[in-house]
Amino acid sequence: MTSTTNRKGDGVTDAPRPPEGDWLGTKFLRFDREGPFGVCTLDRPEARNAMTPAMYFGIKYAVKHVDADPDLAGLLITGTGDVFAPGGDMGGGGEDNWLTFGSALGMDALPFDTLRQSVKPVVAAVNGLCQGGGMQIALCADIAVVSERATFRVPELYRGIADTYYSHMLARLIGPVRTRDLMFTGRTLSAAEALDWGMVARVVPHDDLYDTAREVLAQCCRTAPGARSVIKSSIDDYVGLYDRIGMQASLGAPESIEGFMAFKQRRSPEWVHPDLRIDGRL
Repeated sequence: MTSTTNRKGDGVTDAPRPPEGDWLGTKFLRFDREGPFGVCTLDRPEARNAMTPAMYFGIKYAVKHVDADPDLAGLLITGTGDVFAPGGDMGGGGEDNWLTFGSALGMDALPFDTLRQSVKPVVAAVNGLCQGGGMQIALCADIAVVSERATFRVPELYRGIADTYYSHMLARLIGPVRTRDLMFTGRTLSAAEALDWGMVARVVPHDDLYDTAREVLAQCCRTAPGARSVIKSSIDDYVGLYDRIGMQASLGAPESIEGFMAFKQRRSPEWVHPDLRIDGRL
């Protein structure tokens, strides 16, 4: 593996500064060049890869960076340890935080549409826990190759967020019945269930994940780019648009504020009937 200079502990590269070249704008993302591929790795184990606004933007930048680099044919996104990505850091993001998380979601920082519109193939190698914005990254990548250990969850309604991106996209992918089941209950799906539901492309033994994902990316990159872009565009049209305005309005509403506070305080939100509250966060 040929590494770039944005790993933790490299001194000046750890300081906050905009993305440039192979530096993705945050020390919690690594960008490595492996032959014809760019590899973006979420690497924030101390927070179980909880994503700061800078991390979200860094993934968006990585897609555009690979698209513009003639030496790279495709992008692979993965995580460290037993976590792919749990979604946004509702704890504030610490030293890597730009703004409060709710404010940052109002920026063009999120990578989902950029993933859907990428010129070059993007494969997600989902190595473990995958939920919230992390699951959306996996869904918006061209192909998700998943470890047998991976789990999937959409907890947004427990946080008071009307995530219309999920309600729209999941209804297209798995149908409205399963979408309600997944979103209204906040249940956790196993890798096998996610495959059965049509949310992911392949489930493989954990130790085979990286090599398999890399081979899948290689296969994608061998297809004709012009024809592939036409097919990708037609699929993107099928997925369609979501209610961006409605979702944005929910982010600053009282329910999302209460959901954030309940998460921070590890309790059930006040909207939960007293008889249905549980110890710890939902």
